[in-house]
Amino acid sequence: MKFVDEATIDVAAGNGGSGCVSFRREKFIPFGGPNGGNGGCGGSVWAVGDPNLNTLIDYRYARRHEARNGEQGRGSDQFGAAADDIVLRMPMGTIITDLDAGAVLAELLVPGEKVLVAKGGDGGFGNLHFKTSTNRAPRQKTPGWPGEARKLKLELRVLADVGLLGMPNAGKSTLIAAISNARPKIADYPFTTLHPNLGVVRVAPEQSFVVADIPGLIEGAAEGAGLGHFFLRHLQRTHLLLHLVDMAPFDDGIDPVAQARAIIAELKKYDPGLHAKPRWIVLNKMDMVPAEERAKRVKDFVRRLRWKGPVFEISALTREGCEPLIRAVYKHVSAMRNPPVELPDPRFALGDGGAPMDGAHE
Repeated sequence: MKFVDEATIDVAAGNGGSGCVSFRREKFIPFGGPNGGNGGCGGSVWAVGDPNLNTLIDYRYARRHEARNGEQGRGSDQFGAAADDIVLRMPMGTIITDLDAGAVLAELLVPGEKVLVAKGGDGGFGNLHFKTSTNRAPRQKTPGWPGEARKLKLELRVLADVGLLGMPNAGKSTLIAAISNARPKIADYPFTTLHPNLGVVRVAPEQSFVVADIPGLIEGAAEGAGLGHFFLRHLQRTHLLLHLVDMAPFDDGIDPVAQARAIIAELKKYDPGLHAKPRWIVLNKMDMVPAEERAKRVKDFVRRLRWKGPVFEISALTREGCEPLIRAVYKHVSAMRNPPVELPDPRFALGDGGAPMDGAHE
């Protein structure tokens, strides 16, 4: 299925039905009185988060969504029927923005969350509504109210705990395939990944986290070079970024430190908030580095990059070093999901008048 993470659609709620002016006309009932019913309400448009969807492809081709109008009121005390609402199912993480107002209407973050994006118009009043003790034969009615119409921008930001960063061919797709059940396309040429891939990493039967792999970044991505800048938004909801660096020996003089600095610079240009997220360095393809040179290369890389954060040495192809990385990531993600709650000091539990409890001075 083609991956689409942006779409623009038009939604229109239904108009309310008009009220009716009618009087009861029956034999032997000379003063039947008014019996015109109210109009029915127009259908509304709702957006619902669906965890089974992962793309906005449905809204790339179906751009107009209209609810039906409510029925008009009729005589014999008959109210018009309300129109059915329509429900638009969208993947989790979708941001719904009103283009005309420039305001975010909702972010679908909870499965089954239902958000009203266009309210249907209320039905008009029939003359039965205006009957009073002093106005026994009203001839007033009101038209139905119009439904809301909006032009919406849908933007999908995938919900993942961990995001993978790196140059093209750094081994991101190989890593996500090695540690999860995801099966992205893997090849020995740049830009193999053309859209984000999600993988669930299971540490234990009830311990897991979600990893997002985006297309590789290149220098100048913030200005539009390459593909990765289109998908950096998908990393903005992650708790941790894993920066993969290709440590395989190069014959053409490519410097892994220069590549790492380029990625860091692009993050800072694109979004300072994304640059400030916790980020770990993962040195990949260590199986291609001679065993006697690994420690020296790693030490030289850290020194030249002036990196003070966590560093992991792995080989995504052979899974060497992947298990310690997975466990460390899960520990960090668990701490971010469930931050510790600061409990009040029991010595200062409030008693009468807010004074410390007995024995607090001892």
